[in-house]
Amino acid sequence: MPGGLVALLDDIAVLARGAAASVDDAAVMARTVAASVDDITVAAGRAGTKTAGVVIDDAAVTPSYVDGLDPARELPIIWKITKGSLINKLAILLPGALLLSEFLPWLIVWLLMLGGAYLSYEGAEKIIEKLGGAKHGKTLEDEIEDPVAFEKQRVSGAIRTDLILSAEIMAITLNEVATEDLLTRGVVLALVGVAVTVAVYGTVALIVKMDDIGLHLAKEGITEFGRKFGDWLVHAMPKLLTLLSAIGTVAMLWVGGGIILHGLAEVGVAGPEHFVQGIEHAVAEATGAVGGVLGWLTFATLSAATGLLLGAVIAFLLHKVLRLGHETGAGH
Repeated sequence: MPGGLVALLDDIAVLARGAAASVDDAAVMARTVAASVDDITVAAGRAGTKTAGVVIDDAAVTPSYVDGLDPARELPIIWKITKGSLINKLAILLPGALLLSEFLPWLIVWLLMLGGAYLSYEGAEKIIEKLGGAKHGKTLEDEIEDPVAFEKQRVSGAIRTDLILSAEIMAITLNEVATEDLLTRGVVLALVGVAVTVAVYGTVALIVKMDDIGLHLAKEGITEFGRKFGDWLVHAMPKLLTLLSAIGTVAMLWVGGGIILHGLAEVGVAGPEHFVQGIEHAVAEATGAVGGVLGWLTFATLSAATGLLLGAVIAFLLHKVLRLGHETGAGH
């Protein structure tokens, strides 16, 4: 009997040690998962910061796609573009980016520069047209003969432009998490893609309906302040949209030029980026307490100038040398 009791206690001890080991394994696994989540969060935050310029461009450009259309169609159009943007990011670009990072990682920087050249061209062409250059493609000043077809064209154009901007966002994000494992890369790309889409098109929806909100407040506002604020919104929205258009153009040039400078440095042509960085550091050191801000502004300005120069050259080659037209969904 005592021997049986000892054997039983020994079995219990073995089970207890096994349970303790399982608990310990679970704790280690939990810590590993927590560390992975933390790594993903940090990587997503880092990548999100890097894509800020493209996001600003996206949010600033998109309202133009519903400009001039029936106000009742504004939100449905934005929803169509939002769904197209999610398909762009999650169904097309995410798998492509992961395959690229696994098998052709060296190609990422060249694709980034191709997108940067496109953004530079789009920004430069907008400025050329504002300065009186020839317009390419259908514009908002043209008479809309078939509203349904025009809406479909506008949505298609928006989704095509979104594909380019989304490709830039995904490529920048991928570049930031290139050293992470495949799962982390995939999760970060998906998180950044969804977060950017919701942020951009949620903001756009609010912007394009702001005049309707203002009109409602102006007519139905309970207080005098509410009615005055609504009236101010109605009159301020055209100016805000004009400002957003200008910000979008500058963002295109800033992001496009910055991508080109950094990409050239990565492929061995570091001179242009070092030159710009040298001016940035000189300004930062010469301006004291506000040096950080002014230094960054200097780099952004020189990046935009680089984008404008490159974009103007591309526009000249396309329209003057190759004689190709240009058509976008938004018009200019």
